[in-house]
Amino acid sequence: MGLLKRNKVWWMSFMYQGRQVRRTTGTTEKRLAESILCKVKVQIAEGRFFETREEQERTFGEMMDRYLKERAVLKAPKSHQRDCQALNHLRPVFGETVLAGITPKLLAGYKTQRRIEKAAPATINKELQLVRHAFNVAMREWEWCRENPMHRVSMEQVQNEVDRWLTANEEEYLLTSSSPWLREIIGFALNTGMRQGEILNLQWQDVDFARGILMVRKSKNGTRRTIPLNATVYELLAAKQATTGALRGPVFTTPRGNELQVRYLVREFCEARDRAGIPDFRFHDMRHTFATRLVQRGVDLYKVQRLLGHKTSLMTQRYAHHSPESLRDGVNVLDELQPQRVSTNLAQGAVLSGVARASTLASS
Repeated sequence: MGLLKRNKVWWMSFMYQGRQVRRTTGTTEKRLAESILCKVKVQIAEGRFFETREEQERTFGEMMDRYLKERAVLKAPKSHQRDCQALNHLRPVFGETVLAGITPKLLAGYKTQRRIEKAAPATINKELQLVRHAFNVAMREWEWCRENPMHRVSMEQVQNEVDRWLTANEEEYLLTSSSPWLREIIGFALNTGMRQGEILNLQWQDVDFARGILMVRKSKNGTRRTIPLNATVYELLAAKQATTGALRGPVFTTPRGNELQVRYLVREFCEARDRAGIPDFRFHDMRHTFATRLVQRGVDLYKVQRLLGHKTSLMTQRYAHHSPESLRDGVNVLDELQPQRVSTNLAQGAVLSGVARASTLASS
């Protein structure tokens, strides 16, 4: 039983139940490593040492390979792609490290290094969230480790919320600058609040004209939701179906009837936006426009949440400041106290005045 140094970190090497065990102490200080080794010796002598081979032998790379194979493939294509991009930064740092050797200290150092590399806080958080989820699965389902080091690592502060929506004039300029097929999509997005991917994946089978609704089969968070059609969207879709005669397949296609790709849509949208002279406006901001207009017209946040497909109200709360009128009754209750307060003050003044007159007469 002894210590050995590997990449500046002290490791323990000892025999347990007839086999060689190597475990990191997680420290670069020899004196502390010796204390940890002594503690392990006592645990073995007292029969309180239970070795989990997996976390001592499985590496971060192995965990992520299995995670990608079993869990990431169940995510939406964009989420799967984002996981792969995050691993391009995580693997060089943690790839060959055994799970027991990945400590909160190492993860905090990774955060610092990514800041130095000018990575955005949101990007760092996505990478850390991937690590956290993978460790949770490895701990709870695979039994590869006994704890998740991310539980003691804080996330980065993110302050990049976009609060951009179209004014009525900007909407008119944008529609005028767009081709007919793009104009349909813009009008549809502004009246449904659907995400770009949801719009592109919408099928005619998902539109129910009889009930005046459409179904989003698979949203970003993996759930279904139903969106009622207002008159604008109903007429738009009815006219489109009457023109194309389509009963199945994608609702929105290229002018030639081919599948509409994200890249093609975004390029056409950006060109129309630039022609309209609208700065700093993304396709996704039409979803913000939809929500902002609803709140500004007094629609309560719960309905907005359901229409947007947010799982919790936290995301929807960002639009609350657009509806100060909904808070007005909260301060109006104070007006009810004003007449009472005035009459009370007058009564008190009359009493004091009477006392003063009585005092004057008595002295005279």
